[in-house]
Amino acid sequence: MTLSDQLARHARKIPDEIALRHGEISRSYAEFDDRVTRLANALRDRGLGAGDRFAVATLNHLETIEAFVAGSRIGAICVPVNFRLVAGEIAYALTDSGASAVITDSFLAETVAEAREQAPGTRFALVVGGGDAGAESADFERALAAASSEHDELDVDLHSPAFIMYTSGTTGRPKGAVLSHYNLLMHTCSLLIHNGVSEDDRVYLVGVPLFHIAGVSGLMGPLLRGGRIVLSSSGRFDPRETVEMLARERISGCFFVPAQWQAICSLPDIAEHDLSALRRISWGAAPASTTLLRQIMATFPQAELSTVFGQTECSPVTTALRAEDALRKIGSVGTPLLNVEVRIVDDEMNDVAPGEVGEIVYRGPTVMSGYWNKPEETAEAFRGGWFHSGDLVRQDADGYIYVVDRKKDMIISGGENIYCAEVEEALSGHPKVGEVALIGVPDQRWGESPLAVIAPRDPADPPTDEDIESWCRARLAGYKRPRQIRVVEQLPRNPSGKVLKTTLRSQYREQSTPQGGGTP
Repeated sequence: MTLSDQLARHARKIPDEIALRHGEISRSYAEFDDRVTRLANALRDRGLGAGDRFAVATLNHLETIEAFVAGSRIGAICVPVNFRLVAGEIAYALTDSGASAVITDSFLAETVAEAREQAPGTRFALVVGGGDAGAESADFERALAAASSEHDELDVDLHSPAFIMYTSGTTGRPKGAVLSHYNLLMHTCSLLIHNGVSEDDRVYLVGVPLFHIAGVSGLMGPLLRGGRIVLSSSGRFDPRETVEMLARERISGCFFVPAQWQAICSLPDIAEHDLSALRRISWGAAPASTTLLRQIMATFPQAELSTVFGQTECSPVTTALRAEDALRKIGSVGTPLLNVEVRIVDDEMNDVAPGEVGEIVYRGPTVMSGYWNKPEETAEAFRGGWFHSGDLVRQDADGYIYVVDRKKDMIISGGENIYCAEVEEALSGHPKVGEVALIGVPDQRWGESPLAVIAPRDPADPPTDEDIESWCRARLAGYKRPRQIRVVEQLPRNPSGKVLKTTLRSQYREQSTPQGGGTP
């Protein structure tokens, strides 16, 4: 039941059904399987085998998906690499993972060639669309054409590593989370069982980068079920093009981060598009305000909205809010998936009472085995026998979980804990606020105080300090209210859609005005 096994099964049963589509290009299951076999043989002919690592540094291509599956066909470990990285950062991923090969494309070939100069262990490269990616480079299509079409079936251990997924690295050097074939299979089955499946839900849009765990996991459900995967292009997100694709391809299911949903729902003519095929929509990877969630539900009344929450190390979804609970428990990230065991604990690993804030920790068959070549970080992450997420949550009397903050983002002002997500939720309701991020900045009296960085809904009419203060006075305790605001065009984000608070802290730490007055 690896990705390779699933593809081979559908190639036998439904060979002529469309498996992949990107722009005007389509691949049937038979074509998909043949190309994966040829790529697997091309990699094996060049010395890649079970347990070896190979990187994939491309924009979103059908060839990227073929590379993922070809790796599982020969038992090699795939290392997806963020296409936005510079050469030195790519070199780090190549060196840290010990990748002996890289699949790239013409867009990144020059950068990958520069990275390989710093990572001599990466012996060869295949380039989609042509180009020179350094020594021993070969054209991807020519390599496939020259390779055998014979499928030499290999018995790959389900518990062996399938991917090394590098975390976003917002707090330092990225770490490679090792995910097995079994991790990903159990995650897919658990999520399908939690949300339910239907026969009219078989065309799925992957609207996020394939180097991200949301992109990788987005492939799993359709491939397991024999559905169709429609792939969006990389680069700048265009909400109008996305909506046109949803209508044209008759997409039945999709996932977007909140910033993407905000842009989609803000299109003035969205009601003019035929989106009747859309049955299941979901969001995650970054916080969303209840205002936005209500807007999504109003814009897509025919679709079931679900919330997913988790992290790369857990394959990634750990909890989900079913569509039937979307309004009743709005703001919650739902309940744990089947096969995901959770606890909410204090710093001493004692369970906290319902309603109290604690860190959510996990164990189960969807949790990674550890960080690649980082035993100390792995031991720290699994202290007490549970994987520590770093997420602060609370659980209501019905067992539904609400995210309060990232543990590292919590602000302590005058001994009081300020949970950024709570304040951001309150501020996001202001009619002049488009997006907001709360950070802690130095304060002479209280240690640190909250500063709100705001991207206005209308750049020509941004909120003033007085607007924010009067809005917060009725909604937040005094110590939680921002002492300062800064207005920006947009918030800095990583490719996953998460706000880069480390960037904001670095930028505003020196610019902040030490306070020292007021009541914490």
